[in-house]
Amino acid sequence: MLTEEQALDALRQVIDPEIGVNIVDLGLVYSVDVQPGRIHAAITMTTRACPLHTVLTAAAESALRQAAPPGTDVRVEIVWDPPWNPAMMSPAAKQQLGWRG
Repeated sequence: MLTEEQALDALRQVIDPEIGVNIVDLGLVYSVDVQPGRIHAAITMTTRACPLHTVLTAAAESALRQAAPPGTDVRVEIVWDPPWNPAMMSPAAKQQLGWRG
């Protein structure tokens, strides 16, 4: 069975094409629930108007499917609560984007 950390590692392979940072370090992954036979991830976008929501959702599902055992039910859901804000980014993401503070 896949662990939560392994699922997050898989999601780190999903790069936001507009920003160039993975979705975990951007703070877009709100939760990953790993159970025998299923994985459910809740992600968000930086804004509701993000034109890439279907691309990022599909990429997240694909990354989890590749990491999970065959036959695992994988679902990635977009959620909007709480709204994303830059404080949710990891220190590595902030450094990569040149943010100070």
